[in-house]
Amino acid sequence: MQFTPEHAQISDTVRKFVANEINPHTAEWEKAGQFPAHEIFKKLGDLGLLGIKYPSEYGGMGLDFSYSMAMAEALGDCNVGGVPMAIGVQTDMCTPALARFGSDELRKEFLAPAIAGDMVGCIGVSEVTGGSDVAAVKTTAKKDGGDYVINGSKMWITNGMQADWCCLLANTSDGPVHKNKSLIMLPLNSPGVTRQKIEKIGMHSSDTAQLFFDNVRVPQRNLIGQEGAGFMFQMLQFQEERLYGAAGCLRSLDNLIDKTIDYTRQRSTFGQPILDNQVVHFRLAELRTEVEALRALTYRAVESYVSGKDVTKLASMAKLKAGRLSREVADSCLQYWGGMGFTAENPISQAYRDSRLISIGGGADEIMLGIICKLEGTLPGRQR
Repeated sequence: MQFTPEHAQISDTVRKFVANEINPHTAEWEKAGQFPAHEIFKKLGDLGLLGIKYPSEYGGMGLDFSYSMAMAEALGDCNVGGVPMAIGVQTDMCTPALARFGSDELRKEFLAPAIAGDMVGCIGVSEVTGGSDVAAVKTTAKKDGGDYVINGSKMWITNGMQADWCCLLANTSDGPVHKNKSLIMLPLNSPGVTRQKIEKIGMHSSDTAQLFFDNVRVPQRNLIGQEGAGFMFQMLQFQEERLYGAAGCLRSLDNLIDKTIDYTRQRSTFGQPILDNQVVHFRLAELRTEVEALRALTYRAVESYVSGKDVTKLASMAKLKAGRLSREVADSCLQYWGGMGFTAENPISQAYRDSRLISIGGGADEIMLGIICKLEGTLPGRQR
């Protein structure tokens, strides 16, 4: 991926925003169990940061996907994981299919306000019976007159308590499971929608909800693209979500290693700094090398995506590596902080709690491995 002055400008703008508008408030937001999404998104929208890759006619910058990933990486300076995850839902998880396949009417009604920061969006795929098995979702949207009538529920919905709309995956027919699903734009102030907050072990500043739909009516014009294409559209959205997740880890992992180097240099045991122990500085060097390897893989995948190539395998590899490496770095660094690393407000323990989700959300590690094996032709009964 070739960085331009525009990439650097976006990165600098995001890092300043994080320093001034996010990090001073994260302790308060963590205790509250959510951050003020409408307030923060409006400020981001005013800076043009919620529509970097989207067309200018809807308020975006009209730049390519790599510029959005420069933003994702810069958000790694956030000292909590919940806020950048919520921002990523708005920019790279619930809006790609709308921007690419939605009608002009839908884009004006939902995409333009999301880019401006006037509306908060969410993506409704996972259900209580499972998240990674997208083909198994049970929520239905049945035609009645000019409407869809939606029944069912969605689980683990980031931004769900504050969102104005949901990009919803639902079954619109009884056909084959990969061809009976559609993406529908669902306003969450619609009669029949209820929300319930979900408590989590990490990502506390990001509100997460279960959404319930009881005979919720939305116009059939709220369909994104063609009916029955929802599974395919969601698979395309996952590519951007997974690359966002990988890019969003990079700077945060470097920051954890930097903080651990500083701490172990300052703290001494048995007459010498902890960092002087070979087992410590060798391990930190190894982790730094792994982060750079992930960065190279992620940049390669982004460059391929921008050039129009199929990045299913590379994005799955980057997502897999990001989740596992985030756990590895947080766990290793916490060990070198000793008892201080086990305190609740320590930056390493914060990352230890928050980063665990990366190996689950957007497709679990095992799903990533299955995709990679399928494309490698190494699944039982499959050949390349």
